[in-house]
Amino acid sequence: MQETTFRQRLAGVLILLGLIAQILGFTGLINTAHAVSYVLWLAVILLWKDIPKRSRFQAGVLMALGILMLLVARFYYHNHVDWPAMLQGNAFVVAMLVGVSFISLVGKQQGRKKAPGKRLTGSGGVLRTWLGVHFLGTILNISTVIMVGDRLARTAPLTIPQYLALNRGLSSAALWSPFFASMGIVIALAPQMQYSYVALFGFPLAMISGLLTTLELGRRFDLREVYGFSLAPRSLIMPVIMALLVMVFHFWLTPRLSIVGIITFLIPAVALIYNLREGIGYTLWRVRQHTTTRLPAMRGEVSLFLAAGLFTLGLSALVAAVAGNDWTLFETFGAQQGMISFLSIVLSALVGLHPIIGVSVLASIVSLHGGEHTLFAFVCLCSWAVGTSVGPLSGINLSLQGRYGINGYHMMKNNLLYAAVMSLLSLASITAMSYLVT
Repeated sequence: MQETTFRQRLAGVLILLGLIAQILGFTGLINTAHAVSYVLWLAVILLWKDIPKRSRFQAGVLMALGILMLLVARFYYHNHVDWPAMLQGNAFVVAMLVGVSFISLVGKQQGRKKAPGKRLTGSGGVLRTWLGVHFLGTILNISTVIMVGDRLARTAPLTIPQYLALNRGLSSAALWSPFFASMGIVIALAPQMQYSYVALFGFPLAMISGLLTTLELGRRFDLREVYGFSLAPRSLIMPVIMALLVMVFHFWLTPRLSIVGIITFLIPAVALIYNLREGIGYTLWRVRQHTTTRLPAMRGEVSLFLAAGLFTLGLSALVAAVAGNDWTLFETFGAQQGMISFLSIVLSALVGLHPIIGVSVLASIVSLHGGEHTLFAFVCLCSWAVGTSVGPLSGINLSLQGRYGINGYHMMKNNLLYAAVMSLLSLASITAMSYLVT
């Protein structure tokens, strides 16, 4: 077991308290939003010098820019800034990632071992990884990348083709999944959207993404020694069980709670129940070990997500201060406006802005009527799918960078051709949909 200092163990306890506070907030009995963000940021401060230099520099720049934009919005434009809430950006995502980390407590500690089932390599392995991440990710969202990525990393460090299959498999789920985070945001912004049209165009586009990924990676890389995710029953048991449980809670037990919220409390609960078979003492020992070793090791993920959240809040505040509430970007929202919006959001993702920023800004400066809601929703989902795949600061790439050490800009470089092709296909789909719904 890795030795940790008192400072690191204290940070691990704070991260655990952040998760517990987030779960308590789901009950509706108490508002814990401030508490969650404060304890998580305090943990980042304690772990700051342990964060790898590259991630520390990136997080520091994001934090500095976020604070600067908040100051400009407040003191130059005289807009109201909710200072106590300035640290809340992405705190709920971090809490979910902390909850997902407890999946490692399901099963006894056996070290590295081969994943069960046939170890398929080559293009077939890439396709299996894409399929596994895509269809499980439609329900489990970003937690699927961690579950599948950790399984692939059991025998050897992940390779670029594996990173790209994980990235694209999940990001393309944004095109059609009714349970994906992007869909929840889009429905809130365009409540009159018709999901049937979105799925009609989005699902085939997602399948093309899988085919494109398989063919492109097969041409660019030697895949003979690149293993794919095993689709054997034993490999799928845990993800499938979790997906089924998420659906039970989503449709019947806690219908008002988001998928992200359900995942946040469900995985730790399953892990605790699993370990209680060995007794309370054993369970407490494993939780303590996880808290003092694994949670401090999440410093890269936690710091990058929180820093990106602060940056997002700062940019949103500055845009609101500059643009105001009365200006409208387009008089109508048709094919041309949809294509311009798509390209703007994807290009902004290339320079480090999460697509949620572009989507949110766009929603605040357009006026939608009738079928324009559906077209707007599809534009947002397409830009989210392409932007998160190529954007160095997207949640997917931040997770891969924080957990496995892959550089976000290296991921961006390797996804440029994919993003270009998917952008052309998205633009064509946006044009086609505009004739049907507007």
